[in-house]
Amino acid sequence: MAEEEVKSVKPGVVQLPYRWSIGEAGLKFFQGMKNKKIMGTKCSKCGMVLVPGRKFCAKCFVDILDWVEVSDEGTLEAWTLVTYPFIEQPAEPPYIIARIKLDGADSSFYHYIGGIDLSDLDKVKKQIKIGAKVRAVWKDKTVGEMMDIKYFELV
Repeated sequence: MAEEEVKSVKPGVVQLPYRWSIGEAGLKFFQGMKNKKIMGTKCSKCGMVLVPGRKFCAKCFVDILDWVEVSDEGTLEAWTLVTYPFIEQPAEPPYIIARIKLDGADSSFYHYIGGIDLSDLDKVKKQIKIGAKVRAVWKDKTVGEMMDIKYFELV
């Protein structure tokens, strides 16, 4: 059998519309955000508090039914300064994204750090440190989404 030339057709775009379901745990978490409260779930077996709240404990694998409010203040665990644009970026660079562990929670989540002049990178590096205390800056009008918190500021 002779080899045949590989042929292709004009490139096209396939669209697949979809919707993510936030589920029961996501619904409760975002209802809290709408009321300027950060809600987590507390495992009845190990006592871990997970934020955002989850349906089951990642450590014990048991269903979680208990909800608790955690502080909107916490500790900066890691951060990076984004200066380069890329596709589907959540904001225009430069911006700081950080891993934050809220007081009262045993897990961390990612959000923006704001209220810092990003024009002088050396100054930024001196100003923001791992272990720094941060607090949420809420939007005036909340709608029940992660960006109800505009950013976290250094305390």
